[in-house]
Order: sequence, then structure tokens, then C-alpha cells
Amino acid sequence: MSNKPNANGLGAPLARLSRRRFLAATAGVSAVVGAGTTFPLAARADAGLVALVHTQAAGDSGPIDSMMGRLNQLSEAQGFETRAIYAQDPATYETVLRTLGDAGASIVLGTFPVISEAFKAVAPIYPDTRWIQLFGDAVDPPIGNLVTVSYDYYLGCYLSGIFAAHVSQSKQIGFIGGISIPPINADFNALQAGVHAVDPEASVTAAFAGSFQDPAKGYEIASQMFLDGIDYIQTDSAATDGGIIQAANEREGAMVSALDPAQYPLGPASVIGVVSLDFGQSLHNETSAALGADWQGGRHVPTGLGSGVIDFLRSPLYQEQGPAAIVARSDEAWPAVEAARAGILDGSVSVPFNTEL
Repeated sequence: MSNKPNANGLGAPLARLSRRRFLAATAGVSAVVGAGTTFPLAARADAGLVALVHTQAAGDSGPIDSMMGRLNQLSEAQGFETRAIYAQDPATYETVLRTLGDAGASIVLGTFPVISEAFKAVAPIYPDTRWIQLFGDAVDPPIGNLVTVSYDYYLGCYLSGIFAAHVSQSKQIGFIGGISIPPINADFNALQAGVHAVDPEASVTAAFAGSFQDPAKGYEIASQMFLDGIDYIQTDSAATDGGIIQAANEREGAMVSALDPAQYPLGPASVIGVVSLDFGQSLHNETSAALGADWQGGRHVPTGLGSGVIDFLRSPLYQEQGPAAIVARSDEAWPAVEAARAGILDGSVSVPFNTEL
């Protein structure tokens, strides 16, 4: 899955553009919108336009590709028109959202916490548009046509920690996040809690690449971690993961738990599993609901284990191609993972949401 975004329609100053030229020009592609970028616009309010504004680039074999793919599938099945816009600079967020509102988009989805303020500013201006923020906190006071969706990803990280403590030979576990922000910090703390629930003496080390789109930095950090004796790394860094997986591919016995099953082929003998946050499934769920006549805004939707969106999964490719000794340890570890998952779901296992490092 590598739908690379393409820039379209550079030319006239943004403020003077006809807002009705943009959407037609970006049909079937991901328009790139950055600071100072100009772009064409068109609108077809009667077509039930559904737009995805993503704040990280496509081509990540992860969240963005997953969302774009599922939106296209849903469009083909239900016959509505779609647009994907890559808003790569925060300075453009409100402009892009206002453009879609002016164009009469029926549903606008946006990604990640960075777009929160733009959504809160723009949604009330366009009450006929249904706004959905994928990965956002609850809004207080609620906005009647805005739904925010959060993910208890840290619970999957806890399960990865249980697993890591069983399969690691060095008992040194690593974590590489994109940026140190509260939810990512909580993911690290949950991983560490899972490891220490099995082996209190094991070490768990965190590092941050400073970006969710820097594979070179991911490679640098992961390579050093492996040299330092860490043999299992949990990623939390979107497109930066590519470099982490590459570093693992170059070192025998190195294991990575990544973010998306689409990453399994990137490291058939290194990507041992994923803490899966299926953004594509989440988008499918929320868009399907918003297409319905009984959709209600003004809500926050927490999403956790048991939802079909978040889980810890083993890679079937690794089970076939990974080192036999590690595969055997992973088989032995799996009942403990399943027991922890069941405990979280029935409330007998409590995983704190701790955002402090």
C-alpha cells in the first residue's frame, strides 16, 4: 500500500482561489497542502462528498494508507465521492477545513491531535457538515456536529510488554516513539508495566525520533539500541517505523513490534508482531455511522480492546520465517498474552494511563 500523494494545481494565491475548483482536481488522489501552497478547488455538495484531511504523508504502510484504502473501499461500495488532502503544515489546517465546508462536504474526517484546534474553530461555522476527528480528545463543551475518537492504544502496548518479557533473551526492551506527547508517553509506560508484570528486573528504555516521518532517525536510534543489547523494540512512530524495521532486518535475532499488519512484509523475520491500531477500520466504523440518518454529533468515542480496532497481534510471516527458537518462545508466551487481554476486558487487570515519563 503506497499511495504517494501528488501536488496539484499550483498557481494563483490561496486567498483568491475559487473554492469550487479544489475537490474536482483532487479526485482519487491525495492533494498536498503546505504553507504557501496554492491549490484548485471544486465542489459537488449534491454528491455527498466525504473528505479525509490527513496530517501525515501517505505511503507509510500504516495509518494513512490504511485510512485511504478503507475510505476508497467504502466509496466504491456505497457510491459517494471522496477526496484526500494532505495538510502538511499547521498553518493551512483551518483554511483546508473551511474550504471543504464552503464546498458543501457532507463528512470531513481529520487525523491526529494536531488538528484539534482547527476542528473546534471550523466545525461550528458549518453545521450541515459532519466533522469527525480520528485520534482526538473530548471537546468541552461539546460541538453538536463534531465527533472525536480516542484510542486506548496503551492497552495493546501493555500486551506487547507481556509478550516482550517472555520472548526477549537479553531482557532489554526498547521503545521508539515519534514525539514525546502524553498519549505516546502513556504507551511507553504501559509497555514497561507489561514487561515488569512478568519480569521486574528487565530493563525498558524509551527514545523519541522527534518526528513521525523520519525513517533515517528511526534507523539510527534502533541500530544503537540493538548494539546496546536491546533485542525487542516496540515502535510508536508511524512512517519512522520503516527505518526501525530496516535496522532490525540487519541484525540477527532482533525483533520489532510495529503498528500495522501491512508492515509484516517489511520484516518477515524481524517484525514479530504489531500493536495494531486499525485506523482503516476505525474510519470505516465512523464514516458508516455518519452516513446514517440517525448520526449524532457532540460525542467522544473511546476505542479500546475488543472493538476490532486495537489489539496485539503476532505476525504470521514471522511465525513461518522467524528464528525457530524465538518462534517457539512466542508460542509459549501467547497464553500469558491472552490471559492479560481477558483480564483487561473483564476488569481484573488494570493498566494505568500514565502520561509522565
